[in-house]
Amino acid sequence: MSEPAPSETDSAVPATPRRLAGQNRIRLISLCFGAAFLAIAGQLAHLTMLSPKADTGPVVQDDSIPRPDIVDRNGVLLATDVAVASLYADPRKIIDVDEAIESLTATVPDLDAKSLRQKLTAPGRAFVWLKRQVTPQERDAVYNLGLPGIGFVNERRRVYPMGRLAAHTVGYVDLDTKGIAGIEKYLDDQGALYTASLAGSKDENPAPAQMSIDIRVQAAIYDELSKAMDKFKALAAGGILLDINTGEVISLVSLPDFNPNQEDKRFRSDQQNRMMSGVYELGSVIKAVTFAMAFDYGVANLSSSYDARFPLIIGNARITDFHAERRVLTVPEIFKVSSNIGTARMALDVGLERHLEFLRRVGLFDRLVTELPESAKPILPKRWSKLTEATAAFGHGFAVQPLQGAAVVAGLINGGRLIEPTFIKRDRAEADVVARRIVKPETSQMLRTLFRLNVVDGTASKADVIGYRIGGKTGTAEKVENGRYSKTKNLTSFIGAFPMENPQYLLLIMLDEPKATPETYGFATSGWNAVPTGGKVLERIAPMLGVEPKFTADDLDKLAKQAKKNKAG
Repeated sequence: MSEPAPSETDSAVPATPRRLAGQNRIRLISLCFGAAFLAIAGQLAHLTMLSPKADTGPVVQDDSIPRPDIVDRNGVLLATDVAVASLYADPRKIIDVDEAIESLTATVPDLDAKSLRQKLTAPGRAFVWLKRQVTPQERDAVYNLGLPGIGFVNERRRVYPMGRLAAHTVGYVDLDTKGIAGIEKYLDDQGALYTASLAGSKDENPAPAQMSIDIRVQAAIYDELSKAMDKFKALAAGGILLDINTGEVISLVSLPDFNPNQEDKRFRSDQQNRMMSGVYELGSVIKAVTFAMAFDYGVANLSSSYDARFPLIIGNARITDFHAERRVLTVPEIFKVSSNIGTARMALDVGLERHLEFLRRVGLFDRLVTELPESAKPILPKRWSKLTEATAAFGHGFAVQPLQGAAVVAGLINGGRLIEPTFIKRDRAEADVVARRIVKPETSQMLRTLFRLNVVDGTASKADVIGYRIGGKTGTAEKVENGRYSKTKNLTSFIGAFPMENPQYLLLIMLDEPKATPETYGFATSGWNAVPTGGKVLERIAPMLGVEPKFTADDLDKLAKQAKKNKAG
């Protein structure tokens, strides 16, 4: 009996070497695909979970102590921080460099393709800045590109709401918000502890740093100096207002100036703070010092007189007067006509040794130190002789920074106490601690008398503002060119105070190379430009400062005549 034939399902196909090899290849390919898939998934997870993303904001948080706001004496904001985004890249995570460059340069036009390629292909770099402080529109546009390896850092940008106003005193910072000039640099120079004392902590809003500046007064002086520069075609102009009793700088203007908000901080040399970083021969300032010196030593008083009939001859030098009176002049007359001869004779009567002692006493041998880093040292004669003593008495060969000169004169007429200027708000009690006596009260009173007399009936009459009892001194100094005094280029100045019966404020106005106009009848001296400019400033700022006018019968008569004239006009 035969056995049944086996079915297909029961049959076994014998394994061959070729078939086994094919099965192994399939398994190997599957493993490779699986490994590749896992690698890609892992990389995506890394990019998604661990790497900085453009839409999640910064990877580097600015955790430094925030800069305090800067405000003026009345709380008006002068400087503050605003949140900005800065664009960065991690070259290691850029998938397609060409795509990134093309997309970024099309979105942010400021980016340079060549520079961008160098940054994005830099070997071993994990972080490169592409653009600091981008605009909100640029940030949104880059965000929408969704480029891997591109992100933002949240930073702070310093902005100055008042722009050019008070630019020299407030100063500015660099891209990393480090103070470069003005009070901004002062805040950094005081160190982190000082900033922290204002800030409280990083989680709190910093208390503001309050300056002595009054931005209302600053605006008025800025406006009048701008008009004067234009009217008299001056190269530059400057103005300072000091609180005589506290030393506070209420205003400091230096023109030309700059805008601290502009990105390019490479300012021109003529935009420097010339009221502090430059030194000038200020005849008006130094003559006031000479008169105070003669009074304080008892060499002269308001009844004294000096011979100004002829030039003063010392060796081969001749000292003359601009408007020679050619007669014996009393001390008040010497002050009113600004006689070089009379002023020099007073200084010679004091004597060289006491003259030098007095200049040291009032600080004119030293560099003025304030919160602002800009500070020029006085330039004094290298050798002192009878001639240099005489010429220094009216400012020749004696150059000081304007703020220092203003501070000295303020000390001479405030009762005789020198108070170092400050750009930080302080009260009278704090000022009394740092004040030091430089002249007797009687000396100060005599100088006040001369200042007022010079406005009522002297070279500073165009600064008189009815009701405010202004006093002042004019100055016209020849500029030095190639080692010689120019006969055509002058630096004019006016230094005044008010109200003179009890001075509260001192004003210094300067114009560099003002030109004559038909209105000045061809004259370019101080009485025709700096003085009327000072009068316009005083008329505007006195009400702002709360100084009340007081009118005499003569004042009321003058006002009535002016009103009648204006009505007729």
